[in-house]
Amino acid sequence: MLISSYNPQEMGDVLVIITGPDVADQTVNSKGKVTQITAAKDGRLLGYNFFNASEILPELKAERGQVFLSDEQVVKLNKALKEAGFTDELIADHTPKFVVGYVEKIEDHPKSDHLKITQTRVEDGKTVQIVCGSPNVKEHIKVVAARPGAMMPSGKIIWPGELMGVESEGMLCGFRELRLKNAPDKKGLWIIPDDWQETGEAVDFERANTYFPAEN
Repeated sequence: MLISSYNPQEMGDVLVIITGPDVADQTVNSKGKVTQITAAKDGRLLGYNFFNASEILPELKAERGQVFLSDEQVVKLNKALKEAGFTDELIADHTPKFVVGYVEKIEDHPKSDHLKITQTRVEDGKTVQIVCGSPNVKEHIKVVAARPGAMMPSGKIIWPGELMGVESEGMLCGFRELRLKNAPDKKGLWIIPDDWQETGEAVDFERANTYFPAEN
């Protein structure tokens, strides 16, 4: 998994790379213009910060927010890691994180009066369990499913976890979370028309931002 973010207004010329869920007890190791973050307990790589990142990837100057790195860009970052003396390399991740999901089945959460446990198909032959609290969730609808590793517009990263003791592998996304252009500011999932996109496809956000008409 490889999640990248570049926000020069907030962080300066720093490319933040996340490779695993955050933990409280971390080890930070800086060499030259690179900082490595690992889990103190087991040494698991959590990510890297590349300082003066535009010296490695000049094209970053045009970026704001999440960055989707190409294979060639990852090769350049790995070269910088090697030159700094780090051995843990990065692996490019081109798996779509926001996909069209199809809610096949829902059931009540045993410990909540508003949460539902969904079985949501996220690709052919793959159905995952996602806990959802949206008031309009129901069976046999298409929705935006954020898979583990997705970065929301707010900057929140989606990881596998639990909601009130029930495992959940992702998130079903509503209007507010997606921040679609002209979308209503209210609770609820964006229910995708059946003929909009096929289940499992990466969500076409450019097209999605034309779905809601502008207010007069």
